[in-house]
Amino acid sequence: MADTRENFGSRFAAIAALAGSAIGLGNIWRFPYMVGENGGAAFILIYIAASLLLSVPIFFAEFIIGRRSGANCFGAMSRLAPGSKWNLLGILCILTPTLILSYYAVVGGWSISYLLKSFTLAFPSFGSFSSSGWAVAAFVIYLAISCLIVAGGVKKGIETFSKVSIPLLFILIVGLAIYSVTLKGGSEGIDYMLKPDWGKVSARTFVNAIGQSFYSISLGMGIIITYASYISKKENIVFSGVGTAGFDLFFAVLAGFVIMPAVFAAGIEPGSGPGLIFDTLPYIFVSMSEASPVLATVVAAAFFLTVTIAALTSSVSLVEVPVAWLIEEKKMKRGSATLLVFAVTGIIGAMCALNLGIFDWLDKLCCNILLPIGGILCVIFVGWVMKKDDVRDEFTSGGSGSARLFDFSYFLLKYLAPVAVAVIFLSNFF
Repeated sequence: MADTRENFGSRFAAIAALAGSAIGLGNIWRFPYMVGENGGAAFILIYIAASLLLSVPIFFAEFIIGRRSGANCFGAMSRLAPGSKWNLLGILCILTPTLILSYYAVVGGWSISYLLKSFTLAFPSFGSFSSSGWAVAAFVIYLAISCLIVAGGVKKGIETFSKVSIPLLFILIVGLAIYSVTLKGGSEGIDYMLKPDWGKVSARTFVNAIGQSFYSISLGMGIIITYASYISKKENIVFSGVGTAGFDLFFAVLAGFVIMPAVFAAGIEPGSGPGLIFDTLPYIFVSMSEASPVLATVVAAAFFLTVTIAALTSSVSLVEVPVAWLIEEKKMKRGSATLLVFAVTGIIGAMCALNLGIFDWLDKLCCNILLPIGGILCVIFVGWVMKKDDVRDEFTSGGSGSARLFDFSYFLLKYLAPVAVAVIFLSNFF
């Protein structure tokens, strides 16, 4: 028999879980770099517009699918479009997070390793560490922690973890930002983040802003569908969507104020990707230790604790998607379902940890191909297949929400969102 279906216990729990799925490693290294390379404050303004006009409506579409069906990704499509080929969307929304989890947990393992190393400031060379047996061991530990949280259930596991981790994350990131912006020479990093440079704005800037917003809010991977199925019909969908996007942006900007002032204060050119977190910043922490070993240790430990928790909030949501499918469709107990997900992703992830070529290939497959396809299918289904009255009923929580806001949002998700996602998808090939 399947476990009894659970729901989130409160609005805060739901928002914390949704925000946790959005806040992740991409906020910490990718967003600050993209801001500086795409016009500073100009990029942030474009990003906000892209989130409100495109990503949030897509969020609404996935939310409506999940809450309307009250089921996992595959079950949602079976209930809303029984006997149709739309079941393929459900399969895609289970496959994609499973693959993402496999390589995302590898980076999570790196973060745990560097957290432990921060107490002695004896950081290894990233190039040698990332291909070592220790990297595989750290990956397994990290994946096990993620799965143990999910094995605890929706309320005792995911909800409890989210309600503790999200406030802790913001306390850590605010404290680190305050410290970083006061560093001598850190003002250049602030300018890098916030000084508008309209000369850097191009058509590609808009594509980058839309893409960053799309991926950061966890669209197209089944997480929103799954989490929405655990949310009460009384909860306001607009509050959930805008709240998730707002928390995600706020954390990303704070992360920029942590990283870029420190990078510029150390006189180092900013870079992107794992090298920024696992090569550049450790070098800065070690350099700081020459003046104050205790302060350097505290700052390094706080930073890598933030990275680890941010990674966990995302990976937990990735685990839950296939686990929910196994529980509801395959009638497995939550513990057994979680163990199976751990085994499958463990095998794939171990290959990613030992071979970064496989890691990069899976990352490109998921981000460039599978996520856009999942996103565009969701908005097409809600905008063109579902009955408009059913969509309105879900959007307004049975009529209590704004009808005008629904009309505007429905127009965006039906007409503008599919075109925008198609542009993101096609831009990967040019």
